[in-house]
Amino acid sequence: MSRVFFDELGLPAPDKDLEVGSDTHARQTARIMSAYEPWVEERAPKLVVVVGDVNSTMACSLVAVKLGVPVAHVEAGLRSRDRTMPEEINRLVTDAISDLLFATSADAVENLRAEGVPKERSTSSGIR
Repeated sequence: MSRVFFDELGLPAPDKDLEVGSDTHARQTARIMSAYEPWVEERAPKLVVVVGDVNSTMACSLVAVKLGVPVAHVEAGLRSRDRTMPEEINRLVTDAISDLLFATSADAVENLRAEGVPKERSTSSGIR
C-alpha cells in the first residue's frame, strides 16, 4: 500500500525502506526494530520524529529511546480508550517514551495533561 500512496501523491521515494511487510503485530514490530536499529546507529540522528499510531511508530520510538536518541511524536495524545485496539497500545507506549509530543487537537492536549504529561513536553499549534 505505501508504494501506491507515494506514487499516487507524487511523493519522492523515502531515503530508506525497511522492507518489513505485513505479519503479526509482534513479528512485524520485531522486524521493524531489527531493520531500523542499524540505520539509527549508522546515521546517529539528533532526533527521531515519528507520526501516528502504527507499529512502525512504536517500534522506531523504542529503538531510538534505547539508543539514547530523543523522540518527537506527531499526533500525540489521541486516545480511543479501547485497549483492544493495537493502535491504542502503540499511542500509549509512544507517548510515554517520547521527549516531545505534538498534539493535533485540544482534546489530545487535554488527554496528555490528564495523564500527567508536563506542558514543556507537549505542544499543539498554539493550543495550551
